[in-house]
Amino acid sequence: MIRITSFANKSIAVFGLGKTGISSSRALLEAKANVLAWDDSVEARSHAKSEGLKLTDLYRVEWNNIDTILLSPGIPDRFPKPHPLVERAKRSGCEIICDIELLARETLKPRIIGITGTNGKSTTTALIGHIFSQSNKKYQIGGNFGIPALDLEILDQSGTYILELSSYQLERVPSLLLDLAILMNISPDHLDRHNGMEGYINAKRNILNSLKPNSKAIIGMDDGFCRAICLEHMVKMGGDNIIPVSIKNRVPGGVYVDDGLLFDDIENNAKVVLDLRDLTILRGTHNWQNIAFAYAASKMWGISEQDTLAAIKSFSGLEHRQNFVRKLGSIEFINDSKATNIEAAARALEANSKILWIAGGRLKENNIDALLPFLGEVLHVYLIGEAAEALSNLLDKIVPTTICNNMDDAVNIAYIAALEKKSATVLLSPACSSFDQYKNFEERGDAFCSIVKKLEDR
Repeated sequence: MIRITSFANKSIAVFGLGKTGISSSRALLEAKANVLAWDDSVEARSHAKSEGLKLTDLYRVEWNNIDTILLSPGIPDRFPKPHPLVERAKRSGCEIICDIELLARETLKPRIIGITGTNGKSTTTALIGHIFSQSNKKYQIGGNFGIPALDLEILDQSGTYILELSSYQLERVPSLLLDLAILMNISPDHLDRHNGMEGYINAKRNILNSLKPNSKAIIGMDDGFCRAICLEHMVKMGGDNIIPVSIKNRVPGGVYVDDGLLFDDIENNAKVVLDLRDLTILRGTHNWQNIAFAYAASKMWGISEQDTLAAIKSFSGLEHRQNFVRKLGSIEFINDSKATNIEAAARALEANSKILWIAGGRLKENNIDALLPFLGEVLHVYLIGEAAEALSNLLDKIVPTTICNNMDDAVNIAYIAALEKKSATVLLSPACSSFDQYKNFEERGDAFCSIVKKLEDR
């Protein structure tokens, strides 16, 4: 656990008692802070009590005695409208932070890598961690992915914290200082929470504002938003401090993919380092982008090319991200429950063929343009959840759709259809959040896998 010193003998409200809130409360209590912990959910409060936390009803406190409120990522402080408790806190002048900010306020000896992007950041974070592991580097992975930041082990100056950072967190970390910032890509997501696309872009851009002086940034060039940010910061920071990454075009001084080959041109001496078409786990161009970013980060950390490439080849992939679940005859079942937006689902469609696609949940956007180039491989779509009817209306004139009652029905109906096709891929890639039916995308993916594993070969 990270030692917190900045809140000793101070009062801090912790609102939201999921994994992050409980972790933050424990770290603050260990630091002798006066912690006022609360959650609107009876279930969450009950779980927090079982974990030994003392609760304080934040609807009954005197906010003038509290200087800071630590919010879990899912609680809005501005858009679409502030939570009523947050409004009270703001009126009393409370600062609003997240758990990453607590870590940032400590004097930390290890270096820190920050990673953000709309899609692929979790896989890239995990892959960088795997490369560090295989290279015997001291590291800890956490933040928005994996272990909450304050539950990370304390490292010395030879270690590295590898932090996945969400757009929500990047708006609440004024003290964060990074030794390397990675901005992978930007496409529409969480627009209600950021008051539109401009607010979302600005939140992601904050990762570059958190860089230490003269530190480097690795920035994607494959979408217009990131390309503009990359070119702007090349002028602002100097070209030598920006490593561009692309899977679409050659980028001088960066890492890029051309015809399935990974090129390293960081030292302006382009050379092929890996044939990505030979990989069996990290398939698809979206994973090629993840690999390019992880390769560039590892090179910045002085990890040898040989060790980096060996680790890439041995990486087993990220759970719920295009994971192979099972094969029955010539029918493959793929779990991509982590695809919670249209762009992420498009990447899954791009990577597969003869697809019987299970999608739906709580829709974040109504624009399916990103899907259109890849719908040719979709044989049928099986829709579930709140967005089923909306997605059916958007897709029905392009591919056949069926609205299903639940995941169980979708899987079984898709399997029957697959048997008729003799060869097909049953793909769960929802393109939606899970919160209409499940606690999170993990629970949704587990449900899919459980149903698939009960299917009988026919």
